[in-house]
Amino acid sequence: MDLAVLREQIDDIDSQLVRLYEERMEVCRQVAEYKLQTGRKVFDRAREEEKLAKVRALTHNSFNGQGVTELFEQIMAMSRKLQYQLLTSRTSAGRLPFLPVDRLDTRNARVVFQGAEGAYSQAAMVRFFGEEVDSVHVDSFRDAMGAIDEGSADFAVLPIENSTAGIVSEIYDLLVEYENYIVGEQIIRIEHCLLGTPGAQLSDIRTVYSHPQSLMQSSRFLAEHGWQQVSMPNNAFAARKVAEEGRKDQAAVAGEYAGKVYGLSVLAKPVNNNSANSTRFIIVTNQKIFRRDAGKVSICFEVPHESGSLYHMLSHFIYNNLNMTKIESRPIEGRNWEYRFFVDFEGNLADSAVRNALCGLREEASNMKILGNY
Repeated sequence: MDLAVLREQIDDIDSQLVRLYEERMEVCRQVAEYKLQTGRKVFDRAREEEKLAKVRALTHNSFNGQGVTELFEQIMAMSRKLQYQLLTSRTSAGRLPFLPVDRLDTRNARVVFQGAEGAYSQAAMVRFFGEEVDSVHVDSFRDAMGAIDEGSADFAVLPIENSTAGIVSEIYDLLVEYENYIVGEQIIRIEHCLLGTPGAQLSDIRTVYSHPQSLMQSSRFLAEHGWQQVSMPNNAFAARKVAEEGRKDQAAVAGEYAGKVYGLSVLAKPVNNNSANSTRFIIVTNQKIFRRDAGKVSICFEVPHESGSLYHMLSHFIYNNLNMTKIESRPIEGRNWEYRFFVDFEGNLADSAVRNALCGLREEASNMKILGNY
């Protein structure tokens, strides 16, 4: 058979498909108008399942049945997105309970961070809020979230991701549990130093203290010397211990900022294996606010535990031309093998495309929460 003739036949069929698609979308627009007037929901899962079963039954083999199912899933998804667009443009459905501000009000603000004085979290806090910041430190991430939730602090600085070690999973879980929201971020380079008492030399060191992750990140340097390694809850705790005990045979792996806080000398730097190591910290408050110039949105959502559900959620970003920059998953407590997804994407809550996407996600996800715009 002549391939050119076959391709002409395909082109003719495709032109008919395009014409029929546009006709169908015009009818869908009228459906949306009806739903707007009657207050009916856009997403009708039972109706869509019924429709898929009918079109599948029209095919003549299982391969075509699967293909038609996927095709109509896409067509109906596009129909929903058109309806969400109309919904957000004409009703309050697109309005979000977040207030835009020109800048964060940090005057007389109290900021909480986890760990001892000298922790990387404190360094990130000073970088974001300035040297004169009024701060307090607590023992745990939960304590920090609780402090801003109850109003004893205005902002919290929390590590959420390290470029080599990955996410801080506890922070993700706490963002779901508490009604606190991300309003900023600060990325700082992690440069581990070997800190000792003033006058100490490398040859004096016998024992090194640090957080297990920092010890692991500095494994090559530490292996060269064969020192005893002792885990601590926090790098700053390790630096404080070395400073308080004042022994020349002890050292801590921590940041240079911790050395300044506790009066320790830098015996070697950097000692971490990866010189490009950085940690991203988030700035969290209990207010639903976002800066007018914010460019990143963080959300989380749950989806039905069935084939294709995550794909359909992510399609809202594609349709609205939003660039997704990150996706993570965390198990949902009490529900084996079910997961909550965390997504970062570029945009501002005032943008119509962002509101359209969030409207669709809110309608179709089991649960959806905006974690912040910053």
